[in-house]
Amino acid sequence: MRTETVTPANAGVQSSQSLDSDFRRNDDRWKRICALTDIPRLGARVVNTEGGDVAIFRNAADEVFALHDSCPHKGGPLSQGIVFGRHVSCPLHQWIVCLETGRAQEPDEGCTRSFAVKVEQGQVFLRM
Repeated sequence: MRTETVTPANAGVQSSQSLDSDFRRNDDRWKRICALTDIPRLGARVVNTEGGDVAIFRNAADEVFALHDSCPHKGGPLSQGIVFGRHVSCPLHQWIVCLETGRAQEPDEGCTRSFAVKVEQGQVFLRM
């Protein structure tokens, strides 16, 4: 698992002809994080932000999701859990957390923050 720190100094979207300039102008909260291939399939990459660690997950279908890297149960690092389908299993107590919403699967209760994430031209962007 790789960790990257995102700060205002190094988190800006790179100027590129492949990105829609109108989109960049209208919403500068999207930050380029890494190439999709930098996130292992069925794994995660952690991004250190001012608001805490964010785990960016990639499933077998190359879908990408982002959650606060903390299980709603006891704060376990979700980035170290097992990714399956659109869920991750917490490594501490095997709570199942939905990658789309951050909600724990019943009968467990709780939620961790989810973040908007997208892939464009093979690059992963996180909305801060």
